[in-house]
Amino acid sequence: MYQNPARPSSKTMPSIVKTLRVVADPNRLRILLLLGGEELSVAELQEILIMGQSTISTHLSQLKQAGLVEDRRTGKSNLYRLALADSILTSLLMKAKEEIPEAPADQAAMRGVLRKRQDKMRTFFDSVAGRLGKDYVPGKSWKSVAEAFLHLIPPMVIADLGAGEGAFALLLAQRAKKVIAVDTSAKMIEVARDQVRRLGVDNLEYRLGDMEDVPIDSGTVDLVFFSQSLHHALHPERAVSEASRILLPGGRVVILDLVKHRFEEARDLYADEWLGFTETELESMLEKASFTEIQTSVVHKDPEPPQFQTLLAVANKPSRTVS
Repeated sequence: MYQNPARPSSKTMPSIVKTLRVVADPNRLRILLLLGGEELSVAELQEILIMGQSTISTHLSQLKQAGLVEDRRTGKSNLYRLALADSILTSLLMKAKEEIPEAPADQAAMRGVLRKRQDKMRTFFDSVAGRLGKDYVPGKSWKSVAEAFLHLIPPMVIADLGAGEGAFALLLAQRAKKVIAVDTSAKMIEVARDQVRRLGVDNLEYRLGDMEDVPIDSGTVDLVFFSQSLHHALHPERAVSEASRILLPGGRVVILDLVKHRFEEARDLYADEWLGFTETELESMLEKASFTEIQTSVVHKDPEPPQFQTLLAVANKPSRTVS
C-alpha cells in the first residue's frame, strides 16, 4: 500500500510526542539543563533543586523512559547524565535556559555541589598527609615506576600532576632539569615542601592547584606525569587536556593508573572518583586531547586480593608543522 514519504511513520511519532510531553514540565527542563553539563546523583539534584527525593526520582524515571537521561552506578548511588547530543534537543535546552528564571541559581548551586565533592576528596588527603607511602596505596609499585622510567629522556622540565607528598617527584628530580609538583591538598603540599627543604633539593617546586586547572603556563613543560592520580579527577578528560596545554610541542605524557576494577570500597578507602580505566578509555582521552603515538599496557598485577592492576599509557604531543 502506498504511503506518503513526507508523512512521519507511526514508529517515530510516539517517541516524538512522548519527548515533547516529558520536556514540557519546567522542573524536568531544569534537570535536563543541569545534567547537560555534569553527572549528578539524586541527592545532589535534591540539594540543587530543593525538591524531595521521590519527586526527583519520578522526574528522572520519566526522562529515562523517554531516552533523554541515562545513568551509571558509582558506589552506593547512581550518577545521571544527558543521554542525547541531539541538535534539536540542545537548541531547545538553550532556549529553555533563557526562559526558566531558576536556571542561573541552579547552575550556581551545582557549582557548590561540585566543590563539596572536591572538598571531600581534599579532606581525605589532608587526613592522611604524612602517612602516605607508609600505608598501602593500590597500584603504587616499584615495578610500575621502573616501567615509567624507561620512557624518560633527561634533562627536562617535568610536571607531576596529583603529586601528593611527592615521593615520585623526588625520584624524578634526581635527573630532571626541574620538576613542578601539583596537588590540590594544602596539607600535602606543606608536608612535601618541608621534606624538600630537609633534603636540600633545589630543582623541585610544589604548587597548590587542581590537575583540571593546572597552575603552569602553556607550552612550558617537556613531560607530564600522572602517577596513580588520574582516577581522583572529577573529569579525567579535562586533566589530560590540561596536560596537553602545558606541554611543549613534541612533549610527552605518561599515565600510571589502575586498570578498571570492581572494588567499590576504594571510593571510601582511598577517595577514588573512578574505579580505574580500561586501555580503550585512556586511549580515547589521549586522542581527544590530540596526542599521538599512543601506547598502553598493563605493567603490574598485585598478588593479593583485590589484585589491583597497573596500567601504563604513554603518548606524544605533536611537534609544530613547519610550512
